[in-house]
Amino acid sequence: MSSFITGSPETLDFLRKRRSHPSITMMEPGPNDAQLNDMLTIAARVPDHGKLAPWRFILYPTEQGKKIGEFLAALYEKRNGTLDEAQREKELTRFSRAPVVVGVVSKAAEHLKIPVWEQKLSAGAVCMNLLTAAAASGFASQWITEWYSFDDEASRYLGAHENERFAGFVHIGTPSQAPVERVRPEISEITAIWTEAE
Repeated sequence: MSSFITGSPETLDFLRKRRSHPSITMMEPGPNDAQLNDMLTIAARVPDHGKLAPWRFILYPTEQGKKIGEFLAALYEKRNGTLDEAQREKELTRFSRAPVVVGVVSKAAEHLKIPVWEQKLSAGAVCMNLLTAAAASGFASQWITEWYSFDDEASRYLGAHENERFAGFVHIGTPSQAPVERVRPEISEITAIWTEAE
């Protein structure tokens, strides 16, 4: 085995137990600037065929959460009709539940050698790395897409440029409660051994 690779039982145990936290259960404090910069640096260490860096980050200041929520509530109402009180509150608080919200933008574009699909997968890997970095730093985190990730008008308002798409929004904060474990797939049921087609 290469001397550059060493096993880490602690890391494996951490990965076995990593769990997302609902953003609504997060509270202050969130990561400070140095911690967040470190998390983003780790997030960007993903497979990236061609070294294109086909993704970027957008940070949403906590104090802008209310303004963003008001825009999203109005747009959702325009799309879907009058909102009841619960749905309106849900839209109003989309960006103010967690201390930190990071938008991960996919910049995937046609390339002579690198398929667009590979570029999009790389952006997804960034989101997962950011979740893991946040959890390893002692914070709660959740990767959310939701309707505004796929709505052109909402995406433009949230900072995506033309031909860009949000891979998602990663919410980060301090957990207020332990996350509830969910059912995981049986590996034997989702794993196959390749055989040549007849």
